[in-house]
Amino acid sequence: MSSITILIVEDQTIVREGLETIINLEPDMDVVATTDNGQTACELVEQLRPQLVLMDIEMPVMNGIAATRQIKQSHPETIVLILTTFTEEDFIIECLANGASGYLLKDFSSNKIITSIQEAVRGEMMLPSKVAAKLAARLRTTGAPQFPAQHYNLTPRELQIAKLMTEYKNNREIADMLYITEGTVRNYISVIYEKIGMNDRTKAIPLLKHALRDFD
Repeated sequence: MSSITILIVEDQTIVREGLETIINLEPDMDVVATTDNGQTACELVEQLRPQLVLMDIEMPVMNGIAATRQIKQSHPETIVLILTTFTEEDFIIECLANGASGYLLKDFSSNKIITSIQEAVRGEMMLPSKVAAKLAARLRTTGAPQFPAQHYNLTPRELQIAKLMTEYKNNREIADMLYITEGTVRNYISVIYEKIGMNDRTKAIPLLKHALRDFD
């Protein structure tokens, strides 16, 4: 099994070096480069094509929001995880709206950092409901940029139901098509609403259509 190649972008030397040490202790992870600004990060992604980028937000030359946007536009397959603190919540939303897959808090334990990277590579990064709700609101006001369904961590059955919702099937029709009860459909839809941070079907359908386009 090949190693997960990682680029660390962080302007605080102690944080950057600490992350590099923690990650390089893992046999299946390899830090291929580090840098302290977004501009160099974009250049390194172009040169090295890392599988995953750990991206700080507030940095000199180019911040993490702009760097994330540029990287995802040029190399959409590159996974970007935001390095942040709770106080930067609005910035987290902006990065996620521009294609980041999730975030790491800078005070996470070593085990949590490694686990979060592994989850992101598997497409399983979870977002707290508060962050997901704010992100959904952000996407509604900006026309929903790149944000595939795996970011919401929908299960295969939830994806099935979400797709039928986007085809404007009602709960009874969905139940009949999937051979489950209408009550079960309602339960699944409630979970979907929780994950996308929205509980209005009319508003949820355009967001789900955009998120599900990679599954067509």
